[in-house]
This record gives sequence, structure tokens and C-alpha cells, in this order.
Amino acid sequence: MAHAPNLQLGRPITGMSAVLVPFDSAGEIDWSAFEAHIARTHAVGIAPAVNMDTGYVQLLDVATQVRILDAAADITNHSFIAGAFVADSPGDKFAVGAYLHSCDAIEQRGGTPVIFPSHGLNESGDDGWVSALATIGRNVDRFIGFELGAMFVPYGRIVSLDAYSSLMEISSCIGAKHSSLQRGLEWDRIALRDTQRPDFKVFTGNDLAIDMVMYGSDYLLGLSTFAPDLFAKRDSLWANQSRDFYELNDLLQYLGAFAFRNPVPAYRHNAAMFLELRGWAASSEVPQGIPRRPDSDREVLTTILESLQQWL
Repeated sequence: MAHAPNLQLGRPITGMSAVLVPFDSAGEIDWSAFEAHIARTHAVGIAPAVNMDTGYVQLLDVATQVRILDAAADITNHSFIAGAFVADSPGDKFAVGAYLHSCDAIEQRGGTPVIFPSHGLNESGDDGWVSALATIGRNVDRFIGFELGAMFVPYGRIVSLDAYSSLMEISSCIGAKHSSLQRGLEWDRIALRDTQRPDFKVFTGNDLAIDMVMYGSDYLLGLSTFAPDLFAKRDSLWANQSRDFYELNDLLQYLGAFAFRNPVPAYRHNAAMFLELRGWAASSEVPQGIPRRPDSDREVLTTILESLQQWL
């Protein structure tokens, strides 16, 4: 695509937020802080997305994943999003049974599955990727696809535009999260969506370009877990065609550019710091093995939070 699409002024934005799981100073999940964060996200009209990369799904055992699903269902009155995650290894085949089991656990609680990438799903080529998702689509009421760049997880993959077009032909797929961190690839998907299936949601996962909502994307972001209240405010400003949208969006993008610098997965430590600074978590601990940021990041995050205070 040679140029950016036209701005879609005043278009209502559908927001989804990948919810961080706070940990306490002893290295255990802080369940009360987590449940409160789901509640505040839901209360401002943004759909909580649990068991995603932001929520350390790769590190959680099945019992903990289920407890998270139960909490999300109870707090949101069965209106939430959740990653359908399957742990596998390089060279493994697509585990359709495991994916359908994960989707079933989510659907039983009223949630919508997001088909999380895996080695088996992403190593089969574009045709295999589409075929696998079509198989899932025949067995679930609705689901969200997921393109995740390798900068987030080693088994992430961005598919071709032809494969994306085939994805939109799966009627039970209501949309797809796109996390390449590249505007052009996402603009191509918006243009294709507008001509092929206008009801399909392109959920931006580009935390370095959260203004993609201006061009027709919706969002499923990790950055929004830092401040779901401010994202909801920003979205309202866009719907009302207020010029204040741009100022608030710029401040939130400053936060995104800082938190999602390399190594990208360390954004979760910044999120934990930010929730602690906001008084939403008692600790900024992250699980063992998660990349950490230097303590000096706190000063920058504090400065950004002070700049955002006027919007709170």
C-alpha cells in the first residue's frame, strides 16, 4: 500500500486490554490486586483479556490459568477475552485437541478465545495456519485470531496478506490481533478488511503506534494495562472528535515508546512498576525468567505519570 488510509474521525473504538498479573514481594500472584485490575478495566468499558503474554500465560500452570478464567468470568459477568494457549516445543505438530480444550474452558465461562500462537500452529506454513484456524472455527462459536511478532515470543509469526484474507473467510473469526509493530502491514489489513469483510475487527497490538485506531483499527494492547482509565478517556475523546485526543494519545504513546523498547518482553516489568506507582499493586515483582528493567526506569515512569495526572 503506497500511503496511509484516511482517518476515520469519530469512529467508535472497541478496546481490549491484556491484563497484567501483579506479583507480590514473595514472588506469588497478588490475587486481590489482579482481581481489582480486571474490575477497573471492565468498569471503564474496556474488555479485559486474560491469559495473554502480558499475563505471563506461558509460565502459568493449568490450575492457575483456570483460576484466572474463573475470576475474569465472575468479575465481568462472563464478558471477557482470554488466550487459548497450548504449550509445545519446536517440531511439534498442531495440537488441535489441546486448542479446542482450551477454547472450551474459555467458552464455558462466557469468554471469547484468542488463539495464541504455538510452535505447532506457526511452523506449518500459511496454508497450514489457515487450515488449523478453520478447524478451530468449526468447533467454536467465535474466536479472535492472533499474529504475534517474534520480538514478543520465539514462536511468533506474521502471516501473508493472502493468509489473512483466508482468515477473514472463517465466519466464526470475529477479528484478529496484529502485533508486528509495523504500521504498513496493519494498514494493508485494514484496507483488505474494508473491502472484503467490514464487520471484521483489526485489533492493533502495536504498542509503538497506538494511534492506529485513527485509521480503522481497534485494539488489544498490553500498554493499556498501564492505564485502562486513560485509554477509555482517549477513546471517548476520539468518538467526540475532540482535539484533546491528540494530546492524551501523545502522552500515552510516550509511555509506550519507553516501555516497549528492546528487549520488548521487559515491558511487563515496566507495567508492574507503573501499577505500583499508581497504588494499584503493592510490588513491582515479575516472575523468574522475565526480563527486568533497571531501577532508573522508575524516575522516567514517575515523570510520565505526573504528566498524565491532568487527565485523571
